[in-house]
Amino acid sequence: MNILFLCTANVQRSKTAQELFQAINTSNNYKSAGLSKKYVDKAGTTLCTEELLNWSDKIYVFEDLHIERITRYTYKKHLHKITNLKIEDKYQYFQRELVLLLLKKFPKSIELKICT
Repeated sequence: MNILFLCTANVQRSKTAQELFQAINTSNNYKSAGLSKKYVDKAGTTLCTEELLNWSDKIYVFEDLHIERITRYTYKKHLHKITNLKIEDKYQYFQRELVLLLLKKFPKSIELKICT
C-alpha cells in the first residue's frame, strides 16, 4: 500500500509520520510532503504534487485546512483516500508526544508490524 502523509511544510508532523511508520512496517510504501509552497520552499522540503496524490492509496493529513487545500486544487478526486489525524502543529520533529499521538491515531486497519 502507498501511504502519503501531508502537513503544511513537511518538516515536523508528516516527516515524523513517514519515518516512524517506515521503521515499523516495511510492507507499505511511505512518502510525505507539504501543502504550502511558501513554507516548503523556505524549509527545502517536498511539495505535494498531483503525481504524489495519484501515487497514494491512502492520504493522511493533520488538519481540516489540509483537506481544503487538496480539494481546492483537485476537487473531490482524492477525497475518498483522505483521513484527518487531527494533530495540531505544535510538535517538533520526532517529539515524544507527536510519536505517541501518531501511534494512537494511525488506523488499526493498517497492520503495524515491528521490523526484526
